[in-house]
Amino acid sequence: MCGICGEIRFDGRPASPDTLSRMAACLERRGPDGVGQIVRGRIGLGHRRLKIIDLSDKAEQPMVDPALGLSIAFNGCIYNYPELRQELQALGYSFFSHGDTEVILKAFHAWGKDCVKRFHGMFAFAIAERDSGRVTLARDRFGIKPLYLSQDEKRLYFASSLPAILQTRDVDKSIDREALHHYMTFHAVVPPPLTIIKGVRKLPPATVRVVEVDGSFSDEVFWAPTFGMRPGDEKRSSEDWRDLVIDELKKAVRRRMVADVPVGVLLSGGVDSSLIVGLLAEMGQKDLNTFSIGFEDANGEVGNEFVYSDLIAEHYGTRHHKIFVPGSELMEHLPGAIGAMSEPMVSYDNIGFYLLSREVSKHIKVVQSGQGADEVFGGYHWYPPMRQASDPLAAYSKAFFDRSHETLKSQLSPEWMADTDVSRDFVAAHFAQAGAENPVDKALRIDAHVMLVDDPVKRVDNMTMAWGLEARVPFLDHELVEAAARVPAEEKLKQEGKGVLKEVARQVIPSEVIDRKKGYFPVPQLKYLSGPTLEMVQDALGSEAARGRNLFQKRYLDALFDDPGAHITPLRGSELWQVALLELWLQQQGL
Repeated sequence: MCGICGEIRFDGRPASPDTLSRMAACLERRGPDGVGQIVRGRIGLGHRRLKIIDLSDKAEQPMVDPALGLSIAFNGCIYNYPELRQELQALGYSFFSHGDTEVILKAFHAWGKDCVKRFHGMFAFAIAERDSGRVTLARDRFGIKPLYLSQDEKRLYFASSLPAILQTRDVDKSIDREALHHYMTFHAVVPPPLTIIKGVRKLPPATVRVVEVDGSFSDEVFWAPTFGMRPGDEKRSSEDWRDLVIDELKKAVRRRMVADVPVGVLLSGGVDSSLIVGLLAEMGQKDLNTFSIGFEDANGEVGNEFVYSDLIAEHYGTRHHKIFVPGSELMEHLPGAIGAMSEPMVSYDNIGFYLLSREVSKHIKVVQSGQGADEVFGGYHWYPPMRQASDPLAAYSKAFFDRSHETLKSQLSPEWMADTDVSRDFVAAHFAQAGAENPVDKALRIDAHVMLVDDPVKRVDNMTMAWGLEARVPFLDHELVEAAARVPAEEKLKQEGKGVLKEVARQVIPSEVIDRKKGYFPVPQLKYLSGPTLEMVQDALGSEAARGRNLFQKRYLDALFDDPGAHITPLRGSELWQVALLELWLQQQGL
C-alpha cells in the first residue's frame, strides 16, 4: 500500500525529476516508510512506500527489472502473490525480492496485460516498457486503489491522488460543470472518468490503459460480472445460497490476512464488520485488535454504536480500542479530513474514518473493513421499492438523487448549470446495459460498480491512507461478488435487506447484532449544523473566494443559513453541509 505518481512526455522532452518530487511529496502520508523515483528519458516514475509485504529494501519502488526491460510503480496488495510466484517460477522466472511487486512485473512479462485477470487484490500500477516505450496503467476491479490522470498532447501525469496532480502546476483547474451536476444530484458521486476539476480525470475501475509513445491509448475493461442466475442455479434453496456465500466470504477474509505485519479490524458494531471478526476468530486468529469510534450526540441522535461493538469485542475477546471524539476535537480535525480528500466527499463518515485511522495507525498498519456489503448484498432502503418498479429509472432517482434537475436550476448559478440532466442520463445509460435484467439488479450493479467506488471505497482509502494505514475490504473480493451477483434479488431483500448475508451471520455471530436496526457511522454534529460548525460553513461560503466562484444562487444559500435543519436530502444528508464541503475542499486545494 503506497502512493504512486509519474510523468510521460510525448513532445520529445525528458520527464522532470522536480515535478515527480513535488507529486511524491504530496503523497508522503500514503507512504511514510520510503521514497523513490526513476527518470529514464521521457518517462518518470515516483513512489512513496508503506511497508506491508517484504519489509526489506529489495522490494523498494519504483522497481526495475533490467533483464525484462520493465519498470513499475505499484500501489496496493496482490493477495495471491505467493501462488502466482510459484507458477511463474515453474515457467523459469527467478526472483530477487519476496513481495508482490516483483510478481506483477514477472506476470506482466509472462501474460501481458491479461495478467490483471489473475490477480486477487487491490491495485493501481504503471508499468513502463524500455524497448517499446509503451506504458500500461491498470486499476483493480472495484477501484479500491485510485489512479488520477491529466493528459494533453505534450504529456501525461498520473498519481494516487488528485491533489498530487495539482502539484505539477500544469493543469486546467476550472470546475467541470458536468461533474458539478453529478456532485449536487447523484449524492456527491462523480463517476469516472470525470472529477470536479476539468483538467484531471480518473481511470475507471477494472480498466487497463495502454499508452503509446505518441500519446494515443487504448482501454480494455477486464471484468464486468453478469447479474442473474447461472444454469442450474434455479434448483438452489435458501440454504444453498447461504452456503455458497459463506464459503466465498471465508476465502475472502482469509486472503486478506496476507501480510508481514499484524492485521486488525475496524469494528463498527454492524453485521458486516462483526462477521469479519467472527470469521477470523473461527480461523484461530488470536489477540485480534479491533477499533470503534463515537461522537457527541446532537438533535436527539446518538453519536455512537458502542453497545454493539462492545458486545462483539467481549464475545470474541479481542483487544478492543474504543475512541470517543468530543465536539471540540471534531472541529479541530475537520480541516485535516477535508485536506485528505482526493475529491470532495460529502459523507459524514469521512471525519469518523479520518480520526479512527489516526488512532488505529498508532497500533497497527493493516485493517480489514466491512465496506461493500450493503451494495453487494442489498442492504439499503431503496432496493425493496425497486422490486416492483415499472419505471426503474424513476424509482431509483426518487430514492437516491439529492435533488431533481429542475430544482438544481434554482440553486446553482445559471453559468454553472449543465445543459442537460447529465446525472439522470448517466443512470439511464447504465440501466440500459445488458447483464442486469430486473430492476433490483440494475440498482445493485450501478451501486456496486459506480456509487461504491466513488463514495465508500474512496472514503476508506483516502482517510486510512492519510495516516499510513492500509484498509482491506473482503466484501469486495471479486469471486465473492461474482457469487453474490448470482443470488436472486428476493434472497437478498429478505429480513429487511441483506437476507442471505444475515443467514450467513447467524452461523457465526450473536443474533443481537444481526437483528438490530440498521446503523450508520453517526456524526450528528455535521448533519444538524449549529454553533461553531455553522459559523465555519458560513465563513467559507461567504468568503471572497466563494463569492468569486459564484457557484450557488444567493437566495438558496440564504434559505440554507436561515434553517439548516429544514434542508435534508432524501438520503438524510444536510444540503448546507453538501454545498459547504465543496467550497471548503476547493479552498483547501488553493483553487
